[in-house]
Amino acid sequence: MTKLLEVREFDKITCNPDFKDEYAYLPEKIFNDLKEFIHVFAADEEHADALAFLKIGFRRNVGYLISVSNYVGLIQMKNGYQIQVLPKIDFGTNPDSGNEETKRVFIRMLRSMKDFPSKVFNDANLKIDRMTLYDIFINMYLQNVRTLIKHAIKSAYVVREDNLNFFKGKLVVSEQIKRNIAHGERFYVRYDEYLVDRAENRLVKATLLKLQEMTSSSENQKEIRQLLTAFEMVEASTNIQEDFVHVVIDRNTKDYDVLMQWSKVFLLNKSFTTFSGDQNAVALLFPMEKVFESYVTQQLKKTLLDLNWNVSSQDKGYYLFDSPQQFALRPDIVITRNDGSKIILDTKWKSLVDDQRVNYGILQSDMYQMYAYSKKYEAPEVWLLYPLNEEMRDHPEISLGSRDGVSVRLFFVDVANIEENLSKLRSLLIAQ
Repeated sequence: MTKLLEVREFDKITCNPDFKDEYAYLPEKIFNDLKEFIHVFAADEEHADALAFLKIGFRRNVGYLISVSNYVGLIQMKNGYQIQVLPKIDFGTNPDSGNEETKRVFIRMLRSMKDFPSKVFNDANLKIDRMTLYDIFINMYLQNVRTLIKHAIKSAYVVREDNLNFFKGKLVVSEQIKRNIAHGERFYVRYDEYLVDRAENRLVKATLLKLQEMTSSSENQKEIRQLLTAFEMVEASTNIQEDFVHVVIDRNTKDYDVLMQWSKVFLLNKSFTTFSGDQNAVALLFPMEKVFESYVTQQLKKTLLDLNWNVSSQDKGYYLFDSPQQFALRPDIVITRNDGSKIILDTKWKSLVDDQRVNYGILQSDMYQMYAYSKKYEAPEVWLLYPLNEEMRDHPEISLGSRDGVSVRLFFVDVANIEENLSKLRSLLIAQ
């Protein structure tokens, strides 16, 4: 049974048993392993620092605390222990006590990200309440393997050399003389054979065998056993790096594209984000700001599709200063309506508070940013999109205006019911 600690964004973890009710708790040895994990994984040119999402602090009478930032996903340490970090999602009057719906919503959000490989995934029949995020990711891989098998595993011509009692291919003269000088009935030949034993299939089989050892889900175990029967004629990869070099994704092997991305994650402990593990630890972590932005953009494009408005993400058309061009502006979403007018929307994964005295928790820098967007894009009205939370669920609309005509309006996105929620935003944008 996998040892698992499940926490949410911004939770704190302690090893002090006297504070189990106040904080998430890990036994001291596991806690120290997690501290070591944080210290080992420092930043470099390619990877983020573990301290970007796990911070070590100290509190009097409590001891060391590890604070979880707004990266969501999982960490699997070398001792097999998993730390599963879930996003804080508000479900209104139906709290998700078992975290099943939280995981379903989170997976839907992840699948909106361009770099996240998930062409085929159906969670309708999964017992998600019993599965860790890692087992859900494994199941995604298995569903893609199942699709590959339905479309037929690809074969390739492989060069073979053998000493046969019949002639085929091309005679290897030097070996023929060496081996068959007294055996005129035999031929040492080199020939091409059309086999399923190609790099892509070897890597898939190696991944399946590794996942068979790693998964804690009986459902995944059963699926892996069934899938392996389709790879009986394939040798599992013994030189993983070399086989990845020989992977070719083209029109004929497109079914392997997503699988190879997943295989790198599982076999090489790579990641879809800027953080990767080593041979003994895995970290599949996703910055919720990016996940939220991607999900809202994807769903908003669907909601506005019939209006024929142009909806672009991360627009690169403007700079804060034009002479010379410096400090590029990157609004999350730019909508251009049919008359050429623009609407700017920016997403912020932050829970606001119902207190006007502290500006509802809105950062002053965010407002400066919105003001710059409004002026440069000549958009009198810009929108800030925040996740809906219990405190702001029934709050009246918040709109802020300046004397020179800039208006910033707030909208709270209900990620648990996003289609219905964004239809309300659609009506507001049309009426604008």
